[in-house]
Amino acid sequence: MFTLAQLTNFVAVAEELHFGRAAERLRMTQPPLSRQIQLLENELKVRLFDRTNRSVRLTPAGRAFLVEARRLLQQADHAAMSVRQVSAGEAGSITIGFTAASAYATLGRLLEVARAALPDVGIVLREMVTRDQVRALAEGSLDLGLVRPPITDPDLAERPADREALLAAIPDGHPLADGNGPVALSDFEGRPFIMYSPVEARYFHELVISLFRQAGVSPVYAQYLSQVHSILALVGCGWGVALVPAAASRLRYAGLTFRPVDLPGPDPVELSLTWRRSNDNPALGKLLRHL
Repeated sequence: MFTLAQLTNFVAVAEELHFGRAAERLRMTQPPLSRQIQLLENELKVRLFDRTNRSVRLTPAGRAFLVEARRLLQQADHAAMSVRQVSAGEAGSITIGFTAASAYATLGRLLEVARAALPDVGIVLREMVTRDQVRALAEGSLDLGLVRPPITDPDLAERPADREALLAAIPDGHPLADGNGPVALSDFEGRPFIMYSPVEARYFHELVISLFRQAGVSPVYAQYLSQVHSILALVGCGWGVALVPAAASRLRYAGLTFRPVDLPGPDPVELSLTWRRSNDNPALGKLLRHL
């Protein structure tokens, strides 16, 4: 099979129509250039040039091959440039997992950084709960995850991504809907409460349970749901109240009000960036340096 070097030699002769000038352009002597053209013709089993003592002309086969040779050389140049870009983290793709609630604010900020820092890198998004992200990261089908801590897998690195407050989501007309100050946890005592699923929304379930337990408060759990937007929909229908991450207030559901909650300590809702320590995707490394 012919080589890229032979194609380069052929194109030079085809464009110069003179072996001496082509050899000078290629910075080689004429005899080895002539030999390479002969080898190429033998490989293709066609005559590419008509040669006389006074002229060199392309044959019909040579003219057709010139088009293909230029195309192949262009593709080879593009391939070389592409792999250099991938190696430098300037091309390729990154697969990012995210929880549904992280899409309300944090994911958007992450994508803004990615677009600015890696404009030629493709971003593939996958909405997944934390446990599925951890599994996908370990298996290598995800590059980066927006997950709820803690991450216990020693093969995964973790970095804080965001921290936000909890807000009370309250139906319009509810006794807790009016007021200027924050809602106390004790205000939820005995009231219908839309709770997070202990399986599909384990992080929020354990967080809310812990807060109520520490405050000695016992709401009446009316429903258990996995997604914040579903919980807000039920609150808007008057099924109960709920505690949701502050970013959820961006969702403009009719029939409900958001109020701050008086909680001890720092904002309790945490989100982490996590990735496999052995991930060798150059684009991921470059993105992490910009975050």
